Amino acid sequence: MDIKKLNIIHMDMDAFYASVEERDNPSLKGKPMVVGGRSNRGIVTTANYEARKYGIHSAMPIFMAKSLCPQLITVPVRHDRYRQISRQIFSILYCLTDQVEKISIDEAFLDIKDLDQDPRQVCSYIRDRVWTDFALTMSFGISYNKFLAKIASDYRKPQGLTIISPEMMPDFLYPFPLSKVYGIGPKSQEKFANIGVNTVKDLMALDQDFLIKILGKSGRDVYQRIRGIDKRPVEPNSKRKSLGTERTFQPTRNEKYLKNLLKTYAQEISQDLKKKKIQGKTVIVKLKYDDFTVHTRSKTMDTYSNDPEQIYNLALDLFQDLALDRQVRLLGLTVANLLEDHIVQMCFL
Repeated sequence: MDIKKLNIIHMDMDAFYASVEERDNPSLKGKPMVVGGRSNRGIVTTANYEARKYGIHSAMPIFMAKSLCPQLITVPVRHDRYRQISRQIFSILYCLTDQVEKISIDEAFLDIKDLDQDPRQVCSYIRDRVWTDFALTMSFGISYNKFLAKIASDYRKPQGLTIISPEMMPDFLYPFPLSKVYGIGPKSQEKFANIGVNTVKDLMALDQDFLIKILGKSGRDVYQRIRGIDKRPVEPNSKRKSLGTERTFQPTRNEKYLKNLLKTYAQEISQDLKKKKIQGKTVIVKLKYDDFTVHTRSKTMDTYSNDPEQIYNLALDLFQDLALDRQVRLLGLTVANLLEDHIVQMCFL
């Protein structure tokens, strides 16, 4: 098994809301506790692991949870606090790679193929940083696609790390209940139960057409997933990926004019970056000639920056690498690979 080919990691914080409450109030540790509505009509948002021993779980009514555990402690939800810590934890992930797909406040996929590192070392680094900085624990799944990485992170909680390699498939999934298969909801589970299909092994015996009949279009995806096929890429969350400017003008080969324009662009972009409190790492220069052909050059810096001089100097190097053998009608400058200032600072710690 080539461990570096297992480039998809799923990170999942352990009982996140409850763990944050225990961190902020250590007297709660070791006691059954839930985060949720304080009245009996409220519901459990998160249960700590002590409470889970009594069969208490999220979405359970508070009155039912208290009937299972009369000594249960109920703590009100503090969304602002959880968001604050979540942002700091995700900053650690973004310091490693920009290929981070945030699924929720406490869960994410990472694609680390560009890191050329053992995924176990990556997980160990994240785990150590989060524990040192926040005294919180997390579980990881490592595999070659998103479906299996998610299955793996949930396999051994809390503080788990599970690897699912191609050699382990499909046998590893055979004992799993259908509730673990992404794409099969409670109603579909009921339908399958009626025909004696309760585990992934049972599901493997059904052909693709039958699954499509039961599940609709997602039947094809389910058929492939349980066989270890999931082609969904890690999709970095939609956020501004670049900031730049370009202008069209009367065709010219005046080098001094173009360099001055480039300097103006660098100053404008720098001001925008500073105003938005972000920095960039990649500089891109674009030329459109009078025959409408477009040429670009780009380079990535060693560190993030929003300094106008640094941006201009790199842009100038790229510009001089482009030919001025024709009239130029458009010049553009872009700074890409952006990160928020506070994340950049954490990366440098």
